[in-house]
This record gives sequence, C-alpha cells and structure tokens, in this order.
Amino acid sequence: MKDITEFTCIEYEVPEPGIARLWLNRPATANAQDTRLLYELNTAFDRAAHDDDIRVIILAARGKHFSSGHDLGEKEWYETMHDYRTVAPVCGFACAGAERQMAREEEIYLGFSERWRNIPKPTIAAVQGKCIAGGLMLAWPCDLIIASDDASFSDPTVSFGVNGVEFFNHLWEVGARKAKEMLFTSDALSAEEAQRLGMVNQVVLRAELEEATLVMARKIASKSRFALKMAKKAVNGAQDAQGRDVAMQNAFHLHQLAHTHWLKLHDLLVDPNGLPEATRKALGLDRDKS
Repeated sequence: MKDITEFTCIEYEVPEPGIARLWLNRPATANAQDTRLLYELNTAFDRAAHDDDIRVIILAARGKHFSSGHDLGEKEWYETMHDYRTVAPVCGFACAGAERQMAREEEIYLGFSERWRNIPKPTIAAVQGKCIAGGLMLAWPCDLIIASDDASFSDPTVSFGVNGVEFFNHLWEVGARKAKEMLFTSDALSAEEAQRLGMVNQVVLRAELEEATLVMARKIASKSRFALKMAKKAVNGAQDAQGRDVAMQNAFHLHQLAHTHWLKLHDLLVDPNGLPEATRKALGLDRDKS
C-alpha cells in the first residue's frame, strides 16, 4: 500500500488565507466516485485538517453536477484497494464473500464520511446540479451546505433494492417523515425544499455559488480556530447523544444484508431491475435476462 502524493481526481487550492478548497474533478462522469477519487479526497481533507493555517475547508465540484454518486461501473475494485494505505481499523479486504465487500464499505463509504464529519474544522459543501446517493455522502458530512438554485438532492437506492446510502443521515437532515418519503419514492428534493427542511443553509444563483461560499468561509475564518473546534464538537456530540451513531451502524448493517441478498439472486450488489438504463448498459446487463 502507498500514500497518495499527487491528485488526478481532486484539485487542492488555498484561494485565500485560512481557506482550503477541494474540488471534485471528474466532470466527465458527473464526479462519480471511484476508489481513486475517494482516497484522494480523504488525503485532501487530511492535508487541510493538519495545516494549522487553514481554518475553513470548502468542498466544491467541477462541471455541471456536484456528484452522481458511487461509480457503479468501476471494475476490479479489490485490486485497486491494494494501491492505497487504508485508514480505518478494519480487515477483510483480501477475504471472500460479504466480508470483503463490507470491509471496503466500512473503509471508503461509511468510514470516510464519518471521518470527514468529525474533522475538527468547519467544512462547507458548495453544491450545484445533481447530488445523488453517494453524492449525499460527500455533502452531508460537511457542517454547512450552500446550494445553487438548480441543485437537487436524491437517494434512489431503494429503487436498487437497498435501504439507503451507507452514510444513513437522512433522519438528521430532513426529519423522519420526509426521510421516509425521500427513500420510499426516490424523488429528489429541490434546493429550496432542502433549505426549508434545514438541510441546506443558503440557496444562491448558480453564477454566485463560488463567491457566496467564500463569503461564508471568510466570516467563519475570522473566528478562533479553537472555539470553532469546540462548537463543532458540541453540536456533533449532541447528535450522537440522540443515538445517531448507533442508528448509523444499524442502517449500515442492513445495507450489507441487502447486498448479500442481491448477490445470491443476481450476482450483483443491487437489484438490476431497478437500475437506470444507462447504468445497466454500462454494466453489460440485458433486462430480459435479469
């Protein structure tokens, strides 16, 4: 395993003193998350977290859309995992069956999202276009979300035969009833509705998204770094005292059960009949044979 020293899927910059900005940079795939992108993003977050000159971290995305979610067309992920130094205290990457898949998702899905949520510095997601499924797992761990007026947020994984994305934060983002509607229907939330529900802090014109995010970051960066850290710990701790972390683990294990179910039925991690046609074609699936 090796450390990442160069980025190919992420851009790291310091646009102003005290502010780091990480750009998702796979616009041709609508910033779909393959293994490389997620490890690069984790490395970029670590770099910003360890830099004492940085007080605020912005997560933004190149292209039309923030993120289309997990790259379901990625092949041979097991071989790819050996290219990176794992960070979570999990094992099983070299094992067979559900153990291997669960280890991967404990590391790069639930594990990374939890790590990013607990970075001891304020984080802001700047979201434009579509933020789908795994895209929520990039935006939701951030402390604040500023969305463009064309942004939308969805988790269609129930359509794929799974209970929800691995970072199952729906309840704390939009409330129980809206979370159920979001999951049961696979319908998207508009930026305005997400703001009304408390998931999004601000909605701005697409052309103003970058500057609006910097304005917020500047305001936060003027505060004491230690006080910001303590404030973040206080709010996150209150959520965890409500049982968020226990509920997250329960939902993650149900997610793994769903994968095992569909593997036994279709030799796929999800129900192929629920996948979008473009995804089915990319995976070489024939609807008549599913």
